[in-house]
Parts: sequence; structure tokens; C-alpha cells
Amino acid sequence: MKKFFTITAAILLLAACGTEEASQKDKPDDDGSAKQEVSRNKQEVEEENKPKDDSTQQEDTSVVPEYKVNQNTFALESIGEANPQVALLTIDDAPDEHALEMAKTLKKLNAPAIFFVNGHFINSPEKEKVIKEIHDLGFIIGNHTYSHSDLTTLPEEKQKEEILSVNEIVEKIIGEKPKFFRAPFGKNTDYSRQLIDDEDMLLMNWTYGYDWEKEYMTGEAISDIMVNTPLLQDGANLLMHDREWTNDGLEKIVEGLRDKGYELLDPILIDTETK
Repeated sequence: MKKFFTITAAILLLAACGTEEASQKDKPDDDGSAKQEVSRNKQEVEEENKPKDDSTQQEDTSVVPEYKVNQNTFALESIGEANPQVALLTIDDAPDEHALEMAKTLKKLNAPAIFFVNGHFINSPEKEKVIKEIHDLGFIIGNHTYSHSDLTTLPEEKQKEEILSVNEIVEKIIGEKPKFFRAPFGKNTDYSRQLIDDEDMLLMNWTYGYDWEKEYMTGEAISDIMVNTPLLQDGANLLMHDREWTNDGLEKIVEGLRDKGYELLDPILIDTETK
């Protein structure tokens, strides 16, 4: 009988242990939330350290300059192994009447350019929209003074107003100040040069241009001279204007330059730091 009770007690003890174990399995862990938090934090750290997919990585927008402007000739000079046979397109007096159409033509042809603007043309919301659209098409906006006055005839305070007012106008429209400055008639003063340097802009004139001369005031004439002039050389800095005839001849100018083996220089590759 004693043996019977001993066996029975053992059976009951095993049953109790099994019941408690099952009960513990079904019971929520007292520190389960803490373990979950540790697991979540670990997962967050792993996600942060995981290499990002190419499509989500932030693009490196830094550009290494490949060209510099010769401040004596205003031609573009290659740096290192950059292609020397380039030509830079620039459009002055924007946005008069044809700048946006010219920008669209250049965009269609994948031809970069700088549009140098005059403040007095940006005199309405519509003209502000034109500047914004030209910029959004991918073109650089440069400063060509407010009223297109000869700086050599103006006192220093007026020169300052002519230049800085355009910087303010352009920054308000596109969110950044111009990096390039071109004086009307290519005439600068010691004061304007210093001001331009203080404003971190690069002075830029040109190597040749023709569209203000009467004999070239047709699309055919201006496209012919711009491509076939003996002044076309490596690093040429082409001056053109927001004019009807230049607009008419623009596509032929681009095609003619390329047919002669010239690469049209993207101005973002120009070193604006080296004065």
C-alpha cells in the first residue's frame, strides 16, 4: 500500500509540473515589451547601417571644374584632360522678346548656354515666369546689369545699384544669385571688378559676336558668320542677343558648330572660383 501511494504521488507531481510549464508557455512574458523594444531598436540600427539602394541614395551634385576663363581674352581654357575644342553659347539682353523661344530651341538641341539678363526687362510677373522657366529648362542665368548702361559713365554707387539689384531680382525668382557677370559693351571699372569679386561672381566678356551689326540682321547671315568666322577657335566665347534674327538662326548656329567638331560647353563646368 505504501508503494502505491508513492507511485501515485510521483504521478501527481509530474502532472503538476506539466501543467505549470504549459501555463508558462501560454502566459505573456512579463518583460515581453522590453524585449520587443530591444528587438525594434536593433532592427532600426540594422536598417540605418544597411547599404541604401541606388535609387534612394542622395545624388552627389558636386561638379569638378574642367575649364577656366582667360581674363585677358575671355576664351575658355581646358583644365587637365578636358576637351579643348569647345565653344560657349551666351545670350545677352534677356528676357526681351525671344529668350524663352531660344531656350526651348537650345533645349531641343541639347545645347547648354548662359542667359545674361537685364533687370529692366524683368518688369512683370510674366517676365519673372520667363526667367524661372529658362532656369528650369536647365540654363544658367547671368547678370547683365539693370539698365544696360555703360558702367564707365556711372558713379560707384550707381554701378553698385546696377549690379546688385539684378542679383536680388534673380535670387528672388530662381533661389540663387548669378555666378557670371557681363558688363554692357564689355566695359568695366576698377570698382565694378572689385564688386563682382566681392559678390563671388566671375567676370565674362566674349571672344566674338556679330548680331548687332546691320549686315547680319537675318537668320541666314548671322548663322553663317557665327560658324564660319576666322575668330572661331578652341574655347570660343560666343556673344549673341535676344533678337529676332539670332533666334531665327540659332538652330543653324548650333548645328554648324557641331559639324565643325566643336562641343558646346556646359557652363557648370567653368571654374568660377579662380579669378
